[in-house]
Amino acid sequence: EQANETDASSSSLPESLPEPDAEPAPDLATIDLSGLPPGFVWGAATSAFQIEGAADERGQSIWDTFCHEPGRIRDGSDASVACDHVHRYAEDVALLRTLGVDAYRFSIAWPRVQPTGQGPLDPKGLAFYDRLLDELLAAGIDPWVTLYHWDLPQALQNLGGWPVREVADRFAEYAVAVHAALGDRVRNWATLNEPWCSAWLGYASGHHAPGATDIGLAARAAHHLLLAHGQALIGMRAQAPADHALGIVLNLGSYRAADSLPPPEVEQVQAAVAELDGVHTRWWLDALLLGTYPQDTYAALAPHLDGVIAGGDLDVIAQPLDFLGVNYYSDQLVQPRERGGSVPVPELTEGAAVSLVAGGPGATTMGWPVTPDGLRVLLRRVSE
Repeated sequence: EQANETDASSSSLPESLPEPDAEPAPDLATIDLSGLPPGFVWGAATSAFQIEGAADERGQSIWDTFCHEPGRIRDGSDASVACDHVHRYAEDVALLRTLGVDAYRFSIAWPRVQPTGQGPLDPKGLAFYDRLLDELLAAGIDPWVTLYHWDLPQALQNLGGWPVREVADRFAEYAVAVHAALGDRVRNWATLNEPWCSAWLGYASGHHAPGATDIGLAARAAHHLLLAHGQALIGMRAQAPADHALGIVLNLGSYRAADSLPPPEVEQVQAAVAELDGVHTRWWLDALLLGTYPQDTYAALAPHLDGVIAGGDLDVIAQPLDFLGVNYYSDQLVQPRERGGSVPVPELTEGAAVSLVAGGPGATTMGWPVTPDGLRVLLRRVSE
């Protein structure tokens, strides 16, 4: 998902990829899918900034600004054209139909329907999503809408962005307006996609837009993103028909000591593993499902949150969810920083002597470890 939204610190892709040594793919007809639960849905997903193009027909987002800052993007790419989805949506829906998927999750570009992040919706921008929805429904594909996939209107970033409480209010107004406009054809709604990325990669590590490197900004953004979600759910649910499902999509981190570390090094990284788990996973799940922040993570972030969390905020955040979306990529393998082949950790442990394993046998071209068993472990943890 993040391959097209990477900055100059990320690894370059090779010009050509070697042939894999893996065994041939099995015959799909032999795969036993009988264990899937009733109602299981096969789908495909995209994000607006990565595919839509037609940037001259919408307001500017923080990613437009980020892409145009010298040195941010290795090859200077931007999303002014991207996949030209705005003009090719009918062809793209036809491609989805050939895949045989039941559902398509896509995001609304906030700057396309509300260029400055406030005020009435732009009819021209909204008309594109009207056409897309009609095309999907005609093809028998159920639309799943994500209201925010990282493309904050630049006008709101000029006010301070997600670290500012007002932006949560603006998001809730936008979400309720879009839901009212398109809810006659869309039943499944996600407020935010991967708010950890928006907060920590956007405001702490600087790897994502808007490119800030301030843990205090990230901590405040992490609270206001959740507050925005809760406020949006309250407003949307007040007008939603009974068959609408409202939720959020998280990329949950599964941190553990790297494989084959000797026991002393495993013990050395355990405190960092717990801290990373708090910021990446428990902060979001505890607030959404339990109405509280994890004590250890809150204690670490408290110096940055003075006056930020108002009374009743956590009750707003902990609105009942109709679904919880989980994006899983791989386990994050933690090791002592002095070991080679690693990348820095963009969390509170930035000053600690740990890092994440990158590369190695079987890694993806982005350097991510391949840990399929981690998905089962993560889903069991969420369920429990």
